[in-house]
Amino acid sequence: MSQREVSVASKLFSFNWFVIGSMGAALALASILTGFSIKPTSALWPFGLAGGYILVAFYKARRSQSGDPLVFFVLGSTGQILLIPVLGAPLTYIVASANLPLQDTGLNAIDHALGLDWLSYFEFIYDRRTLLTACVWAYAMIGWPTFGVPVVLGLTRRFRRLQEFTLAFALALIVTIVISIVVPAMGTYDFLKYFPNSDIFTPSAYLDQLRDLPLVRNGTLRQLDLLELGGIVTFPSFHAAAAVLYLWAFWAVPWMRLIALLANIAMLLATPVVGGHYFVDVFAGIAVAVGAILAARQISTWATLTHAVSAGNSSVPSASGVNFPVSIK
Repeated sequence: MSQREVSVASKLFSFNWFVIGSMGAALALASILTGFSIKPTSALWPFGLAGGYILVAFYKARRSQSGDPLVFFVLGSTGQILLIPVLGAPLTYIVASANLPLQDTGLNAIDHALGLDWLSYFEFIYDRRTLLTACVWAYAMIGWPTFGVPVVLGLTRRFRRLQEFTLAFALALIVTIVISIVVPAMGTYDFLKYFPNSDIFTPSAYLDQLRDLPLVRNGTLRQLDLLELGGIVTFPSFHAAAAVLYLWAFWAVPWMRLIALLANIAMLLATPVVGGHYFVDVFAGIAVAVGAILAARQISTWATLTHAVSAGNSSVPSASGVNFPVSIK
C-alpha cells in the first residue's frame, strides 16, 4: 500500500463524514418540518453499534505503534456503512409523506413496452420451489456485505476502494430517496392485486411497504421505530443498486469475483419477486449505482490530484487525525 493510496483513502474517509453528516442534517430538518419523530429507544441499538465501531477505530489507530491503518479503515468504514441506511431509511418515510400521485400504472406500462411481464416471471419462479427459496435467500443478502466489504477490502489493503464504495453507497441511497419523492408506487403485488399462497411464499419485505406506505401518505404514521422500518421505495430499487455496488466493490479482489458475480446477479433476479418491484425499478436501480460509482471515482480522482506530500516527509498526513508511516505495504 503506497503513501499516496493511504492518504487518498484518508481524505475520502473524511469526505464521507461530510456526506453522512449532510444526511443526518437533512433527517433532522425534514423531521422538524414534517412532524416526524424517531422513537428514542429504537435509536440506541443502531446508532450505538455504528458509534462503537467508529470509536474503537479511532482508539486503535491512536494507540497503534505500527501505524498500520488496517483496523482504522475496516472498523471506521463499517461504522460509516452502518450509519448510511440508519439515516436513509427514515428519510424514505419522510419523503413519501409528500403524497404525490402513485406511478404504478406508468411503471407497469414501461415493463410491458419492454416486453416484460412481471406475473409470468413470478409464476415461473413460484412453480419451481428451489428457485423460489433461492430468491428469498438472495434478496436477504443485502445485509451481509455491510460487514463483508470492509473486511475483504481491508484485509487485501484496498483502502481506497473501500472509501470509494462507502461514498458510492451513500450517494446511491441519497439519489434513490430523491427520485422516490416524484415516483412513488405501491409495487407489483398491490397493483396487480395478486398475492401468493402464504403457506408457500410470503413477500415479507414487500408487506412492510404495503403496511407502512399508505399510513405515511395519509398522515397516520409519524413516529418511526428504527428497528421496524421496512423498505418503502419502489422506484428505483435500492436492492438493485446495492447488488451493483457490492459487485463493483468485490471485483477489486480477484478471488472474490466469481462469488460476488453469482451472489449479486441472484439478488438482482430475486428483486422483482421478493421485493414486489417492476423490472424498470431494477433497471433504474442499476443506473443509479453506476452513476454513484462514477461520481465516487471522480471525487476520488480529485482527492488524488490534491494529494501533495513534501519531499522527505516520513509520514502520511491523515485527514482523520491519525498519521500512518510510509513503510506500509
